[in-house]
Amino acid sequence: MYLFTSEVVSPGHPDKCADIIADSIVDRLIIGDSKSRVASEVFVAGKHIVIGGEVTSKTRITTEEYKKIVHDALVNIGYDGNPYFTKEECLHPEDIELQVLLNAQSPDINQGVDQESGEIGAGDQGIMFGYADIETKNYMPSAITYARILMEKVYNYAKENPSKLGVDIKTQVTMDYGKKENFESCRPQKIHTIVVSAPCVNTMDINSVRALIQELIDDAGLPEELYNKNECIIHINPTGKYVSHSSLHDSGLTGRKLIVDSFGGYAPIGGGAQSSKDYTKVDRSGLYAARWIAKHIVAAGLAKKALVQISYAIGVARPTSIAVDTYGTVIQSLDDDKLSEFVQENFSLTPNWITNKFSLDKPSKETFLYADVAARGQVGQSDYPWEKLDELEKFEALR
Repeated sequence: MYLFTSEVVSPGHPDKCADIIADSIVDRLIIGDSKSRVASEVFVAGKHIVIGGEVTSKTRITTEEYKKIVHDALVNIGYDGNPYFTKEECLHPEDIELQVLLNAQSPDINQGVDQESGEIGAGDQGIMFGYADIETKNYMPSAITYARILMEKVYNYAKENPSKLGVDIKTQVTMDYGKKENFESCRPQKIHTIVVSAPCVNTMDINSVRALIQELIDDAGLPEELYNKNECIIHINPTGKYVSHSSLHDSGLTGRKLIVDSFGGYAPIGGGAQSSKDYTKVDRSGLYAARWIAKHIVAAGLAKKALVQISYAIGVARPTSIAVDTYGTVIQSLDDDKLSEFVQENFSLTPNWITNKFSLDKPSKETFLYADVAARGQVGQSDYPWEKLDELEKFEALR
């Protein structure tokens, strides 16, 4: 056998709470002023929430308004004062104590970002990786895809049934590829192991919890050709009964779930997080662009898998490098050098180009909200603008 594993955490995990709060702030600022510059980290520990970093915006937010943003984000996540969990077992939103430590963006950085020509320079230096493969219909790796499906199933049940489960949930899926050759050619053979951990109310016994979650696993819609309940190893709350949860029992920090947010370990990740940052920060926008390119390469039938690396220098608009790696799966008429040249010649990939392409300066309930992206994962959701296969013909012409 050849095994590969990915994990996912729910919006109720303390690290995700920090990401969602940070991006709720990004949404509020950019919706009020599309040229807002934001890098606001969030730390959640117990009842304490600290917002720190830098903000330059015409949108003015008072401390009381920040507190409401935090409160509303927690309620939306599912920390809404659930009476079935005590204030010692789970965070209740009315108990939060907020500290806001925000400064203005350095003018030395800003002069390179907002340029007189109208171009936007990269808000920081760094490297970003985008990835895609043929393992699932949305061109995402299988282990993280199925871990997300399970998380969403259990999380949605928890929100709808607060008298049974809490929202601080983890899932993990191990795929068996049979042999490494199948892994390299994107041919998973079966789901080998599933792990689900979810908090329950104190009145439930562990056997009831495990039976409930097993039903949710079986009803989650995992592919029948890959999931056989009788052959799969399944761990549900493996340490036993799990009641106390949330930031009262595990601190959270922005940007600590980068692999969960991206490709589940199937591909390298860049050096920076996406959540808490405005669109000029290429840690965010560069990832979206790299994923968009990689997805087009695979969807066009040019390769079974593709990794795209983009790098930037702070204050410089055009990337310092672009590289495509198809892991030897590219079609015979092409090679990685030609693909890399094609991308460089056809897509400028400046922050301005990326912003306009995906309308990153226009978050809204009708299009996308950064807080929702933080909750669901930065890539791999078909309704995100950077997941649209809107230039497929251009890539297909290379065949």
